[in-house]
Order: sequence, then structure tokens, then C-alpha cells
Amino acid sequence: MDEFNSLSLDTLCAALCRVMGVEPPKEAAEAAQVIVDYADKKFNREKADRLFMYNPDAIGQWIQKKYPEFMDDTLDRTELHVPFATVMPSVTPVCFATMYTGAQPKVHGITTYKKPVLTIDTIFDAFIRAGKKAAIVADTTCSIGKIFLERDMDYFIYETVPEINAKACELILEDKYDLIVVYNENFDAVMHHKGPEDPNTLAQLTENSQVFSVFCELIRNNWKSHNTLLGFAMDHGCHEIDAGCGSHGL
Repeated sequence: MDEFNSLSLDTLCAALCRVMGVEPPKEAAEAAQVIVDYADKKFNREKADRLFMYNPDAIGQWIQKKYPEFMDDTLDRTELHVPFATVMPSVTPVCFATMYTGAQPKVHGITTYKKPVLTIDTIFDAFIRAGKKAAIVADTTCSIGKIFLERDMDYFIYETVPEINAKACELILEDKYDLIVVYNENFDAVMHHKGPEDPNTLAQLTENSQVFSVFCELIRNNWKSHNTLLGFAMDHGCHEIDAGCGSHGL
């Protein structure tokens, strides 16, 4: 990339809240207006009443640009592409904490690769205050499944990515949650061992894209009475290091 993205990841949280008509978390940065404007036009100035966030780990912007053919299913369904500048250190708990609090690391308190339960106000707290029902679907060891615990919401925690995605499909069909956050670790896991551009890693990229397309179609067919905002949002990117392995946050 020739230049850094100018829009900080901390602007996403308030934007998602504004689109849903929810007061953002107390420490959230100002909303990314491009998302608010998109939703206003998309929903004819009405608010969204469903938010579905798919969070595959570590898919860098440069990967998507270099290998778009591996993400056809997602790119074909993308109406708005917003490149964010992630926060540093760019490791998973730090970045997802910023994504869903709207606060910089020094404010939300996670500044290293640790996974404490956040005590700062989050998007989940904001939705709960607004009387909305939220759910997280994630794995047993991931950051999203740990740092947002201890809220009055539902957590569906599984061992494997297929179990996670099957449960997400089930929740879509149930149509009772206003906010669903789904985390997949498969790209990140393979990338660390094989490197970002290894065929096995790129196969995970395709898997994430296809999974998102399934979510999109289920929502399109089963949430017809709702104004739904869907997001495919990564925490950070990735790069190659010594011995052909992959990493991030260095």
C-alpha cells in the first residue's frame, strides 16, 4: 500500500450504533459518517433493526486486493467497502476491543495480547440498554468469546469453525436477535503456520467468503421484514515473517 488508511477502526462502533438508532458506547469515537450515510440511503432514512457482523480473523486489505478471485462470493455482495486503519499493537484482543467499544487501546485497557473481560462500555452494553437482544457466536479460546463476557446477552461457544457457522445459521433462522456477532479463526490459524499467500491459507479465504455468502442468502430470504446491515469486518491484517510463516502486530 502506498499510504495508510485515514479512517480509524475506532469509528466503526458508533457508526453501527447510529445506523441502528442506538446511543453509542460512552467512550466511542465519532461515527464513520460514510457508513451512516450509506445506511440512510439504503433504508430510505429509516433505521436498521438488525445488525449481523461476521468477523474472520486477520484477512489483510492487501490480501483482498491481490487475490480478489478468492473472495468473489463476498465481493459480489459488497455494496460499501470501507478501509480502516487498525490500532496498535495489531493483535486480536486489542483490535476487537476497539472495534466494539469505539475506544483506543489506552482507553479500553487492552494493550497487549491478553483477554480480560472489558469493564468499559461496549456496543453490547449499548444495545442492551436500548432493549435489544445480542448474541456472540465464537470459539472457546478466542478474544471475542472472552473479552465481552459478563453481559446480559447470549453466548454460543464452540470448539470448531463449522459448529460456529452452523449455529449462526440457526440463529438467523430463529430471527430473534437484533445483533449477532460471528467469529471465525481459520484464516488466521493457517496463516501463522503457512504464511499469508500459501495455497492452504488462501483456501481459508475462500471458505470465509463462501460462509459469508451463505449468511447473506439466509438473511435475504428469512429477514425480509427487517432492515438489516451486514458487515464483513476484520480485526487486523497480516504479513510474512521468517521461514515463510505469517504474523501481525510486529
